[in-house]
Amino acid sequence: MIGNSPALAEALGRFEGLYPETIELSLGRVLTALDLLGRPQDKLPPVIHVAGTNGKGSTCAFMRAMMEAAGLRVHVFTSPHLVRFNERIRLAGQIVDDARLIDWLERTYTAIEGHEITHFEATTATALLAFSEVPADVLILEVGLGGSYDATNVINQPALSVITPVDFDHKAFLGSDLRKIAGEKAGIIKPGCPALTAIQRKVCDDVIAKRADEVGAPLYRLKAHFIDAMPEDLGLLGEHQRANAALAAMAVQLFGNSTVIDQDAIFEGARNVIWPARMQRLKKGPVTDIVPSLEVWLDGGHNPHAARAIAKQLQGLPGKTALVTAMLASKDSIGYFMPFREVRPDVFTLPNAPGHQGADPQALAEAATNAGLKATACGSLEDAMKAAAATGVDRILICGSLYLAGDVLARNEELPT
Repeated sequence: MIGNSPALAEALGRFEGLYPETIELSLGRVLTALDLLGRPQDKLPPVIHVAGTNGKGSTCAFMRAMMEAAGLRVHVFTSPHLVRFNERIRLAGQIVDDARLIDWLERTYTAIEGHEITHFEATTATALLAFSEVPADVLILEVGLGGSYDATNVINQPALSVITPVDFDHKAFLGSDLRKIAGEKAGIIKPGCPALTAIQRKVCDDVIAKRADEVGAPLYRLKAHFIDAMPEDLGLLGEHQRANAALAAMAVQLFGNSTVIDQDAIFEGARNVIWPARMQRLKKGPVTDIVPSLEVWLDGGHNPHAARAIAKQLQGLPGKTALVTAMLASKDSIGYFMPFREVRPDVFTLPNAPGHQGADPQALAEAATNAGLKATACGSLEDAMKAAAATGVDRILICGSLYLAGDVLARNEELPT
């Protein structure tokens, strides 16, 4: 099974234990680390900073594809990874190789040894160090969690701040007040620097607009005609991806002042974009061979907003779909299953990927039952897929967790590129 190399795993493992307490959202630790590394955040190409609850990864992927179609060299930082940590750091179009990544990790560890810092903060500092030392035309920087106190929020003057749709997620850290969640996301908007927001709920739009007004940041809103103008044959499936593509198109035009990145490049990027585990049909491999007569699809969406988009996509597919699902214990499982009530798929639950605090399969099945679906708890991916196939469905959708998605891609020997 594909995964991190032993040498890379060892380099990453050195950061474990540097901050043993429960994570406290703060910028102090990462700023100290960056000072010790010579402030690489001040030596970056122009930055497009992206926050939000849903669509961040897809929007970043669309932007990258559009900008690369225009001939730009694009750095990208995203999280979490699916199969290999390297996926988080894309340098001028290429996923970072092990040798250079290990060198940057070791330099970071040497600089910060003895200082408290979380794993994500340390690896974010490593990424910024890498981005500062490889030439590029733009850096697309995705927020990990929240915004105001996320480790990526150390860019004083981004070329553009982008906020994708805001919804409930990470309630343990961000709470259950949508206004406060929107405020955290809006924390990436910087004084005098332009910002762009997706179409939001009014409460979220009001919070974002207030933040932009307070810091004197020009605020642009996604327009419906941008969505209507997107090509029908997008590289990512689902009506929700048209909105993500449109947000990316508006972002790259704002970044390039509508001259560097023309419509041809935008459409080419929209059609050719690749972003794994977003309504991805799996190729033939060890996982699909479990049920060789069925289509097997994969989606890493893990909150109610994502579930609504997935359910809408399933409504347009012929035949019947079964869900094979695992989730983190911290997620809103009932909220995730509720949007599927009209599609009424049978649900087969399983433990999440090894090393993660997954919801108990029986508890997850009960959540699906409480949402009005028929559900069965299973002990493994193989058991769940075979049980789903036995119901006579046309396809299986593996969903509910990016960690599960990464485990499935690794097992199926499909390496994200």
